[in-house]
Amino acid sequence: MGENYGGFSEAGLRRVRNVLARYVDSGRIPGVVALIGRGGESHVEAMGTMRHEGGAPMRRDSLFRMASTSKPVAMAPVMILLDECALRLDDPVDHWLPELADRRVLKRSDGPLDETVPARRPVTVRDLVTSTFGLGMDLSTFGAPIQAAIQELELTGHAAPIPEQDEWMRRLGTLPLMHQPGEQWQYHISHDVLGVLVSRVTGRPFEEFLRERVLDPLGMEDTGFHVPAAKIDRLPPAYVPHPETGEFTVWDEAEGGRYSAPPAFASGGGGLVSTADDYHAYFRMLLNGGTHGSERILSRAAVELMTTNRLTPEQETARTAMARDAVHVSLGQGQQGGWGLGMAVRTYRGDYAPIGQFGWDGGTGTSVYADPRNGLTGVLLTQVGLSVPAPARLVQDFWTTLYQVIDDTDV
Repeated sequence: MGENYGGFSEAGLRRVRNVLARYVDSGRIPGVVALIGRGGESHVEAMGTMRHEGGAPMRRDSLFRMASTSKPVAMAPVMILLDECALRLDDPVDHWLPELADRRVLKRSDGPLDETVPARRPVTVRDLVTSTFGLGMDLSTFGAPIQAAIQELELTGHAAPIPEQDEWMRRLGTLPLMHQPGEQWQYHISHDVLGVLVSRVTGRPFEEFLRERVLDPLGMEDTGFHVPAAKIDRLPPAYVPHPETGEFTVWDEAEGGRYSAPPAFASGGGGLVSTADDYHAYFRMLLNGGTHGSERILSRAAVELMTTNRLTPEQETARTAMARDAVHVSLGQGQQGGWGLGMAVRTYRGDYAPIGQFGWDGGTGTSVYADPRNGLTGVLLTQVGLSVPAPARLVQDFWTTLYQVIDDTDV
């Protein structure tokens, strides 16, 4: 297996390095930071440049727009409130989120917005944490009136920044639900609702509570919803290559861009900026059952709940079918089968990762997972969005090679 690097094989690390270099040297990915953690050891590769035309090198402490890899971290404040009994899983959310009271539900998820029936019951905390409250981004109804309305109201932040939280909730409250509460797993929107819920339950800005209870205790000093001026040189531009020509198009510049000042809305669904080491600290805390050094961030039971599949067999079948049927759109991501709270949980072995691995990917070219069976964490950060296959293929190749760095002599 080669020389032992704290549970990493030299040959395996070389293979990871070679795969990363293949993408960077070919020009498909301008720069990348990859971290492999196991036990107390970590190995980092930083290569390429911040901009696709060259310039400053990518560094270990480079900052990245985490996109949907924000979800696992942003779930922690909700779990803290559950731990402290400030929230209960089956509490209706009407008291804190009156905009979600007395919901109407579409007769058909792809039908007209005015053809509705009453919700059978109120939306609960459980519905929100499991992404089953009835609204979300849904590839199976792409182009349906409800999906068009979600975009027109600028609820997802893809085309335009999200308005401040009370206005965002007001807009959300004008829409019917697509499904009855608790019925079907749907992506993304519930995570932004959860940030508002935390803010209203605590009476504090979501980011402030997240920082005090999660980020600061974990030493995640580079993680937040914007990049201060003193650190902006560490943030590369975000590229969304043209789907047909592959030409690098800047979606968001660093200076003067959407992350250069505090946003009106702190999006738990996709608004964090962070580094490889910060995310490693968070996922190591999860692998440690909620502790960081001598400090407890989450109860062990909360971590187990987050990292266990929460979907019913019917919901899991629907989610898996959506991932497989949309593989040409998702470029292979999302096929883990299960979903916990804020992250995917593998329920079958479809690639090199074992059952039980948990984490998620981001549309800006980020991927973070932890594997309890092997005590392994992987963080892959790029500045290239998933508008072309290259970043998704890099993610897949990274995880394929990462599982070859384990030196079996110490397992």
